[in-house]
Amino acid sequence: MEFNAEDFDIDEWQRLAVEDPQAFERRREAAIRAAIEQAPPEHQARLLRLQSRIDLERRRAKTALGATVRLQSMMWERFAALRAALLTLTGEEQTPAEPAPRTAKVLQFRRAK
Repeated sequence: MEFNAEDFDIDEWQRLAVEDPQAFERRREAAIRAAIEQAPPEHQARLLRLQSRIDLERRRAKTALGATVRLQSMMWERFAALRAALLTLTGEEQTPAEPAPRTAKVLQFRRAK
């Protein structure tokens, strides 16, 4: 199987995921393998390790949303490391990122009698 991102049809993948989750998973794994095989040989081992880590995080999560949160966290950790490396290379000062303000609207619920 050859992976071509331009041929990716999200509606087809979504339909397959709903109608036949096992076929979806087989196709997903085949597409990932194809994408890794198309990468330059010197990058393939690293991509395989990354995919193994992604698969592990997906298995450890109890829900699809949990898996998404885990993978997003991995992505941001890597992004922060790349940003730090870029700032080091350019000689810019690294300033700690401001944490996003955490606010929430508190809802009042009536107690059941």
